[in-house]
Amino acid sequence: MRRSERFEILEQRSIHKDGFVEEWPEIGLAAIESPNNPIPSVKVEDGKIIEMDGKSREEFDFIDIFLAEHSINVRNTEKAMAMDSLDIARMLVDINISRDEIMNIANSLTAAKLVEIISNLNVVEMMMALQKMKARRTPANQACVTNLRDNPVQIAADSAEGALRGFAEMETRAGMLRYTLFNAISILIGSQTGRPGVLTQCLLGDATEIKLSMLGFASYVETISVYGTESAFVEGDDTPWSDSFLASAYTSRGFKMRFSSSIGSEVQMGYSEGKSMLYLEARCIMMAKGTGVQGLQNGLVNGVGISAAVPEGMRAILGRSLIIEMLGLEVVSGNEQVLTNSEIRKTSKAMLQFLPGVDFVSPGYNSTPSYDNMFTHSNWNAEDYDDWLILQRDLRIDGGLKPVKEEKVIAVRNKAARAIQALFKELGLPSITDEEVEAATYAHGSRDMPARNVEEDLKSIEKLLNKGITVLDIVKGLYSGGFADVAENILNMFKQRLIGDYLHQSSIFDEQYNVISAINDRNDYMGPGTGYRVEAKKWDELKNVNFALEPHKI
Repeated sequence: MRRSERFEILEQRSIHKDGFVEEWPEIGLAAIESPNNPIPSVKVEDGKIIEMDGKSREEFDFIDIFLAEHSINVRNTEKAMAMDSLDIARMLVDINISRDEIMNIANSLTAAKLVEIISNLNVVEMMMALQKMKARRTPANQACVTNLRDNPVQIAADSAEGALRGFAEMETRAGMLRYTLFNAISILIGSQTGRPGVLTQCLLGDATEIKLSMLGFASYVETISVYGTESAFVEGDDTPWSDSFLASAYTSRGFKMRFSSSIGSEVQMGYSEGKSMLYLEARCIMMAKGTGVQGLQNGLVNGVGISAAVPEGMRAILGRSLIIEMLGLEVVSGNEQVLTNSEIRKTSKAMLQFLPGVDFVSPGYNSTPSYDNMFTHSNWNAEDYDDWLILQRDLRIDGGLKPVKEEKVIAVRNKAARAIQALFKELGLPSITDEEVEAATYAHGSRDMPARNVEEDLKSIEKLLNKGITVLDIVKGLYSGGFADVAENILNMFKQRLIGDYLHQSSIFDEQYNVISAINDRNDYMGPGTGYRVEAKKWDELKNVNFALEPHKI
């Protein structure tokens, strides 16, 4: 049969490189609604939930038990569950009904009821609700800082630039596990060189991460995974109670703490029980609420490709963020794992959180070239900075980044590279050459960097760990090496661990180490003229991109 030339040309478009699949509810390939989702229900006797979403207490799995005992306001649940889901959905977009009133209802609902409410909202209504329900008034952004070679000089320079550009949190991980200590030190030095107050983490297994964090090389964690079915949880070697214990171990020692989950991960693992992705994700969110952690981010068991392949998958991802907000948690709105080859589709996905302005608009924004991302390929990379800035400028929206001058970026990258060079010298580590400093100052990625002696680096890391190095050794080394201001910034970050104020809901820091949280920066959106607005000094900063023409100079 002769083909239509138009269809042949369409099939060459980048969107056809993406994967799409029809719904298959029996194995969990359904985004929001599934015939296997339970009907919302609850029954309470003697202050205890004895029936929930069609199950008697005798039929509860361990997730059901945890939710019934720790995640639901039992005193109010029967009253809240009796409300019509459409009425609650309308409350979400009603500017006359406060966030607190809706949270009181939402924290009394079951997972099935939460999903039923979301199913009544289209994406525009969900974004309206997100704007009202987010915890912290001011939006922010989070970055990944990694490279193929685990080069500490490049990580320091890249994180310094990222901090200067406005990221409030930054995370790293090592391609070679034994390089982890250097990565953690590098991102700490770089971040505090670029802007005081940036929160950092180094992604590892729980035991190693706790150990390094206790030594002072991190300020937040988000790597404990939760799942929506018991079988997936067991496969992940955890339970709701063991995760609660780990969360307590971190937060009691001054770490900001979130959990990780991924809409679609249960399908990916083969344990969806035929339920919709959003229903299982609602269970994960409720578990996070029950443990007392600050919020939820999309985890490394990333099912975004699966959810994006089915009808209304993007809507389900947006619904996930809204449920997190309805329960009063911090939203790290979705791991920016590349889910599409289409620039149009990439941007449309980001807009769902970018426009209403959640706590972290683009977690996992890759601050390096895509080839250097050791987490996963990201939708947003270092090459996309100017596009992001123009989106903010076009729409008068704060997406967590700001324009920067080239000379300032060069200067801060150079300072971070020289700081870690001085530290290595003070600690007797393998030398960082002037050639490496120069390369890191101007490099785009690891392909522009000289190779290091990996064997010598790894030997020195082992010696540092055996010696029992702490963040105070870093502070002393930087001070002795002539970088007293960076040393002071790092010491101030460590002091925040002892003070503990940033354990408040949705916390970030300004440059003076003042906590900005849902306590003192509480979202107050109640319609036009309220809530966070890009105005005055902030608008002047965002609209003045470097590459805009200045008419009076033409």
